Amino acid sequence: MSEEREAGRILIVDDMVTNIKILKQAIDPKHQVFFATNGTDALQLSLEKGPDLILLDVAMPDLDGFEVCKRLKADPVTADIPVIFVTSMEAEEDELKGLRSGAVDFITKPVRSAVVAQRVDIHIKLRLLQRKLEALSYHDGLTGVANRRRFNELFKTEWARSIRSPAPISLIMVDVDHFKQFNDHYGHQAGDDCLRTVAHAMEQSLKRVTDLLARYGGEEFVVLMPGTDEEGAKQVGEALLKVVAELQIPHAYSSIAEQVVTISVGMVSCMPDKLMHRDSLNKAADDALYQAKQQGRNRMCIGSCPLDKA
Repeated sequence: MSEEREAGRILIVDDMVTNIKILKQAIDPKHQVFFATNGTDALQLSLEKGPDLILLDVAMPDLDGFEVCKRLKADPVTADIPVIFVTSMEAEEDELKGLRSGAVDFITKPVRSAVVAQRVDIHIKLRLLQRKLEALSYHDGLTGVANRRRFNELFKTEWARSIRSPAPISLIMVDVDHFKQFNDHYGHQAGDDCLRTVAHAMEQSLKRVTDLLARYGGEEFVVLMPGTDEEGAKQVGEALLKVVAELQIPHAYSSIAEQVVTISVGMVSCMPDKLMHRDSLNKAADDALYQAKQQGRNRMCIGSCPLDKA
């Protein structure tokens, strides 16, 4: 692994600028460093920047480090970010409190630069390795797009973010029309090739990096669109229908007049709140997909924002 690839993003949180400078000087310059001087800003920067590691002071005027760490671990968006406490507190009970709050390490002040640098590098390497392993476990082996596990985890994260913002969130459920007949008559190898081609085309049609296409199971796919309202999601659904039809993959056993591979689409959008459960949005999109299939396939149906509460 090259040094460039080992570089990480580090958030330093301390109410004393002098301490921030000391820590920054101790850290290998290949790492990107940004800082906050209070707990409230630290929480906001953690959400915005998604650091690979946080060096966190304990004694701060608004929120102390223990409370900041507790809130970081309670938020699914920031829960996996490793935290190292850097503090003048030396008592065993303080160190235990820090580790029990979710920190991965505890460094006492005054810091020793060489020790800080070594510990930071170790935790950055572990964090980047964790991300690589996650990336491998998050992809569908057949199509190369994200898998259902990745969708479930990101949906949970983005749902929480949408409630906090607040912001709309939209889902699209996709089903390849008459795929069983395609498999039965053209063979499973051709079926696999079809799914790969369709998945790649749909993924390429997504314009925003925040949108996720995932294989949901079999010939079903799902598109997660955080920050997208109904009109925006409708445009994405129409683009999916168009791009798949334009592939012109022959399907002589389809009920569609053109006898090419097509998809059915169910879409739903909502502005979530704390009383709603994300599964209700998933069900609404699935119900809309069922309607599209019942109405003749190769079309999109738009569901209503679910009113079911958690």
